Amino acid sequence: MADAADRLDLTELNERYPDTLAHRMGIRITEASPQRVVGTMPVLGNTQPLGLLHGGASCVLAETLGSTGAALHAGLDRSVVGIEISASHHRAASAGQVTGVATQIHGGRTLASYEIVITDDAGRRVCTARLSCLVRDGVPGSSR
Repeated sequence: MADAADRLDLTELNERYPDTLAHRMGIRITEASPQRVVGTMPVLGNTQPLGLLHGGASCVLAETLGSTGAALHAGLDRSVVGIEISASHHRAASAGQVTGVATQIHGGRTLASYEIVITDDAGRRVCTARLSCLVRDGVPGSSR
């Protein structure tokens, strides 16, 4: 698969899509390659009514990181779509930020899968997720 990591500008990646859910939730990607993607998200603003990090927010962080890795794995002439995500929530987070690390567990021609571990500021595991993405020929909106 093509390795687009050498062409990846993290500043552009974090600022290019201001109307996306990931941007609105404050997700920032700090490291990205097809094999590993790291990002952070603030807890504040992404909580449920009791003030704890919302489980759905953890899933958004996991899918953002895993699908970024899958897109890098696929290369510029292919697209990816998430087809399955599962998450186990281990402990609550109520302040600071969480950090997610997506590690590729399979990178094939038609499927890319990632394990995403989300930890709090103290390094304690908050959530473990697994994401599978379908790799497709062509890019959305292209004539291919």
